[in-house]
Amino acid sequence: MSIKSIAAKLFAKKIYNETQAWSMHPVASQETVFKALIKQAKETEFGKDHHFDTIKTFADFANQVPIRDYEDLKPYVEKVVKGEENILWKGKPLYFAKTSGTTSGAKYIPLTKESMPYHIQAARNAILHYIHETGKADFVDGKMIFLQGSPILEEKQGIQFGRLSGIVAHFVPKYLQKNRMPSYETNCIEDWEKKVDAIVAETYNEDMTVISGIPSWVQMYFERLQQKGGKPVGDIFKNFNLFIYGGVNYEPYRAKFENLIGRKVDSIELFPASEGFFAYQDSQKDKGMLLLLNAGIFYEFVKSDEFFSDKPRRYTIGEVELAVNYVMIISTNAGLWGYNLGDTVQFTSLKPYRVIVSGRIKHYISAFGEHVIGKEVECALQEAIIGSTVRVNEFTVAPQITPATGLPYHEWFIEFEEEPQDEVAFAEAIDHAMRKQNMYYDDLIVGNILHKVVVTKVVKNGFQDYMKSIGKLGGQNKIPRLSNDRNIVDLLKTK
Repeated sequence: MSIKSIAAKLFAKKIYNETQAWSMHPVASQETVFKALIKQAKETEFGKDHHFDTIKTFADFANQVPIRDYEDLKPYVEKVVKGEENILWKGKPLYFAKTSGTTSGAKYIPLTKESMPYHIQAARNAILHYIHETGKADFVDGKMIFLQGSPILEEKQGIQFGRLSGIVAHFVPKYLQKNRMPSYETNCIEDWEKKVDAIVAETYNEDMTVISGIPSWVQMYFERLQQKGGKPVGDIFKNFNLFIYGGVNYEPYRAKFENLIGRKVDSIELFPASEGFFAYQDSQKDKGMLLLLNAGIFYEFVKSDEFFSDKPRRYTIGEVELAVNYVMIISTNAGLWGYNLGDTVQFTSLKPYRVIVSGRIKHYISAFGEHVIGKEVECALQEAIIGSTVRVNEFTVAPQITPATGLPYHEWFIEFEEEPQDEVAFAEAIDHAMRKQNMYYDDLIVGNILHKVVVTKVVKNGFQDYMKSIGKLGGQNKIPRLSNDRNIVDLLKTK
């Protein structure tokens, strides 16, 4: 065992103990964060507009600070972008993370000197928890790759702008710099396909032990490696045993990945976003990711089925329940206040508080009142695949409201790696699983309002071609699992 791996184990134990200290006192941890946020933002323009000097309790805050999405917060953000100080948070942010918006085009999410360290610490601590629990630390001596956006930043009004993953690339600890791949020059390549080819060339002969990224884009990297070597990725990288991912559920990709790798590898799930690093998988044994309650973020939760009512109740951490779908609302030390992140979560544990990401509040199908969410379609597909040879590269679901004949239905657009032997039976299996997942969907099928699931096959690389056509190939971009319209699926090439 190397000195580096011994040191990693000792450090992992220290971080584990520190985590235990705050995670066992969740309500107190959040109360501390809440008071600190209000105190530090009293003299900002937002703080004055919302009378932060009178806020003593969460009830005061909920009365004075409405839930907002980016569009609602945009007038404040635009002032900060122009270089004004003390608007959402004291002074100016260090960075703006540029993300893709929906109605607003590009979104600019502030990162401050107070918030930035938590992005780095959370990613580090996820790995350290893995080391502490499993005792595996030899991988720290090998090469690690993090598939990410370009680290090239532009500066305006003393603030640097870029993609979150590119910003984070500037904060890789010195002790990891020698292990980290790809090179800076390769990371700067904007064209995703050229970038993946360059990464393959750089890493092919290296001792890669850790690989990290959004599953859909890591899959492309693995496929290119396999094409180059003519053998499984696990044979190319014999010591590769840890995959770190975030952004989407890994389960729909797991069978394909294990086929590409040639064996099973451990995995760690992360829940990062430009708005904050919210959770990471702290255990290989327990379901869900540990919600970070001491990391400069105050959380509120609104039940998703109440979210669009006039005055939905806002729950704090001590009031949430298991297996309820919540919209997550955040206030942060980067200057986001009562901010609707757009993600929905469910709690899998209340001691400590662990969550899974169940979908997006804007990504659902409710053309007939069924309100199907991302978690449900992912679980249904996973159940349909069990015991079969089917492997799926990518998929999305949309309603077909006006079919040429017959009843409307949910149409599943699937790009298969290995197609089902019996397509009708496979569609039946998905439909059966969906009816167990969502009672409203079941009622519509039983009531002869909806036809059963229809599966439409997408051509090989069809999803990649779609993302390329809209300028979102690679980086942090990902396909929505479902939508309430057909804007995406109408552009997919099908068989």
